[in-house]
Amino acid sequence: MKCASCKMKPRNKCDKEGFDCTGGKMSIDECLEEANKPFHRLSGHFQKECGNNLSRLDEVIKFAQAMGYKKIGMAFCVGLADEAAVLEEILSQYFEVHSTCCKIGGPKKEDFDVPKVKEEKVEILCNPVLQAKMLNKKETELNLEVGLCVGHDILFKKYSKAPVTTFAVKDRVLGHNPLAVCYSSYLRKKYLKKK
Repeated sequence: MKCASCKMKPRNKCDKEGFDCTGGKMSIDECLEEANKPFHRLSGHFQKECGNNLSRLDEVIKFAQAMGYKKIGMAFCVGLADEAAVLEEILSQYFEVHSTCCKIGGPKKEDFDVPKVKEEKVEILCNPVLQAKMLNKKETELNLEVGLCVGHDILFKKYSKAPVTTFAVKDRVLGHNPLAVCYSSYLRKKYLKKK
C-alpha cells in the first residue's frame, strides 16, 4: 500500500466516494465489535456536533466523558514538565488525574548499557515501563502520552493496560511539532535531499 503517495484524482476519492482499492479482500469486522464501537465512532460524532472546532484537548475531554471515564493517566517527559502541570490542572477539573514523570524510579543509564551524554555525570534513564505500571496500579481508564521519546512511547503503550492516546510528541528541534517538516519548504528540501 502507498496511500500517502497515491496519484488518484481527485485525491480525496476515498474520502468522498468510499473507493476501495483493496478489492474488498480486507475485513473491517473488528470495527463492529462492541468493545471497539465507541473508539471507532466517537470522533465522527464530535466532528458532526462541533465541525472542525475542537482542539486536541477538547477532543480528549469529550472522548473521556463520553466513555464515562473517571480516571485519566498521563505519562510525560521531564522536558515537558511545565506543560504536563498545566494539562494536569485543566484535566483535574473533569477527572481524577494521575501523572508519571519519565525519570520515575531513577534507573541509572550505566546499569542498562545506555550511553551517557556526559560521562562524568550520573544520568537517569527514562522508565516508560514503570510509568505504565504505576498508572496501571491506579487503574486509570485512559492514558495520555506527553512528549515521550520514540521507543519509550512504544514501551509505554505496550505495558499500559488502559488505552493510550498521544497528546503531544517529542521533537526537540521543532518545538514538539514534527509536522513542521511538511509545512516548511526549507525543511522539506533538507530531508528530501537525503534520498
